[in-house]
Amino acid sequence: MKIRFLSTFFPFRGGIAQFNALMYREMEKQHDVKAFTFKRQYPNLLFPGQTQYVTDNDVADKIPSRAVLDTINPFTYIKTAREIKRSNPDVIITKYWMTFFAPSLGFVLGRFKGRAVRISVLDNVIPHERRFFDHAFNRYFLKRNDGFVVMSDKVLADLLHYQPEAKYLRMDHPVYDQFGPRLAQQDALKSLGIEYTPSHKYLLFFGIIRKYKGLDLLIEAMSKLGEDYQLIIAGEVYGAFDDYQAIIDQHALSQRVHLFNHYIPDDKVGLYFSASDVCVLPYRSATQSGIISISKHFEIPVIATDVGGLKESITHGETGLMVERPEPALIAESIQHFFTGELKESCKLLIREENERNSWSVFCRRLIEFSEEIQKP
Repeated sequence: MKIRFLSTFFPFRGGIAQFNALMYREMEKQHDVKAFTFKRQYPNLLFPGQTQYVTDNDVADKIPSRAVLDTINPFTYIKTAREIKRSNPDVIITKYWMTFFAPSLGFVLGRFKGRAVRISVLDNVIPHERRFFDHAFNRYFLKRNDGFVVMSDKVLADLLHYQPEAKYLRMDHPVYDQFGPRLAQQDALKSLGIEYTPSHKYLLFFGIIRKYKGLDLLIEAMSKLGEDYQLIIAGEVYGAFDDYQAIIDQHALSQRVHLFNHYIPDDKVGLYFSASDVCVLPYRSATQSGIISISKHFEIPVIATDVGGLKESITHGETGLMVERPEPALIAESIQHFFTGELKESCKLLIREENERNSWSVFCRRLIEFSEEIQKP
């Protein structure tokens, strides 16, 4: 089958590029797959991080791709459609996570109506940070697809709000398995410059730091926990860290909060998860989370607030804990509960069993079968 994948690939970095790379590598084993990516993904003015691109310090899968699409240059929309059309594809796959991409991706897909099956893997439909054009752009993009892959019930509900008759495939997020094996906790902590103490309990907040992810709530929760609780914060800040630092200073937490507030390259991800006992997602809003998939790879349980679709990836009391509301006191209470009894160890065993069911080979096989069903007259 001729599959053309239009989305974010090397030299862009981040979770979307990683997800796409893993899909590409799995599908190329049995299919003719070609990747097309952006000449310009975001204008620098709109990008809140340090860089969109892989740096010399990053280790990334250099997926061979054609950089053709500029999101703010409509002339490249035409060129991109022409280049993809030359290979007469059977299936075109896109990844959709922000309405900003609707005009460029939607235009290209519109040129393939009746020519190829158009499948979009939806991370979000309704974005975390709303903009006035979201509804119009969503309608434009969604109607230019033949089918959708969704990884949470929240995203599915948002999709059906726009297209009640949409054809969709609901699957769980595959486990990110490209980060290598788990290291000994003591060795990982040493590599990070954090002293290992057997009685300490190590919490991890990982990923891009944005307001909706609730890091401030977790820092507040730390002020309600004992001295043996240590928090590792690892991820690039979108915006300023000043407000978070103010909470750390207010509660005199600087000795218990370990900051790595910069982009974490792939070859270092394992250090942070290996150093930790549990990953905490104190989100104010969410759809699904790739962080949970990384945690599962390292067999690290997750404590998450019960927002969006997070509870669909965590079985409360078995593979982690759900916090009823995003409030510091409740987050602190759940963290304390996690370290009582045998919950920590029992979670690891159940996560290991679950990982076997959520592989990239299963995910990609089902996506291809779904596209074949749509092709049938």
